[in-house]
Amino acid sequence: MTHTTITRVGIVAKAGLTAASDHLERLGDWLQRRHIEPLFETDTAALSGRRSNARTYSREDLPKEVELIIVMGGDGTLLSMATRAAHSGRDVAILGVNFGSLGFLTETRIDELYDVLESAVNGTAEIDERAMLAADAYRTREHFDARIVLNDVVFTKAALSRIIELSVSVGSGLVTKVKADGLIIASATGSTAYNLAAGGPIVHPRADAIVLTPIAPHTLTNRPIVIPGSEVIEVRPHVQGTQDQIFVTYDGQSGYPVQEGDVVRVRRSERTLRLIKAPTRSYFELLREKLKWGERGGRD
Repeated sequence: MTHTTITRVGIVAKAGLTAASDHLERLGDWLQRRHIEPLFETDTAALSGRRSNARTYSREDLPKEVELIIVMGGDGTLLSMATRAAHSGRDVAILGVNFGSLGFLTETRIDELYDVLESAVNGTAEIDERAMLAADAYRTREHFDARIVLNDVVFTKAALSRIIELSVSVGSGLVTKVKADGLIIASATGSTAYNLAAGGPIVHPRADAIVLTPIAPHTLTNRPIVIPGSEVIEVRPHVQGTQDQIFVTYDGQSGYPVQEGDVVRVRRSERTLRLIKAPTRSYFELLREKLKWGERGGRD
């Protein structure tokens, strides 16, 4: 991979993460000593108590100004920045620093931050290229929404709704009608998020694949399926009456209700997430640490 010279680094912390305050100040000073300008997300700047001369930007604008973003918090904070980085159209790398329990995406611990950051600055860091999903929504054939997500596109029912019904097509052919509490369309990266909780498979992030997982299906024949990453999935919701409401949500961050006749088309995005890896852990070590994956259930 060609090394990008890093001259400006964006810094974003989870909202209200006071545990990061001291680290933010120290991080800004570390970058400035190396003649790299730290640019703070607006709320993060307030959290850090940075001097008033530090430049600040909104979460939307920050990816347009920097070569690297450091995210302090959890996977949710990183997901929100991954989407914004993808929409910026620039190849911005992201370094996720975890506070609290280890995340699947924010896998660098705070005590590892400066070693990993040093490798990112000098061009020796290992970069994970993660596939993302693009979702386009249509109503009466009019394109009304476009998203890029890292983890998943999820169709769910309202709390009081009965089961929902969705027609799912892959390529040009109808695959199935899903009758369930919902449907998850997950990237390989997203396979360890909601998909895993719903009984879907773990897919290695380097696999070129998309997972379709029904949520609490009402027939035993509706099983998770892994399809090639090159396929295009179309979902058509069937809304029977006023009691039924179907929502689509993107990376668990935002969404809206869909109507009868709407079509949501999901495919692999042309954008990827460039994630800076913690060199001390492999993907399988992360699975073992996070999920106790492969451990025996009982004592010897």
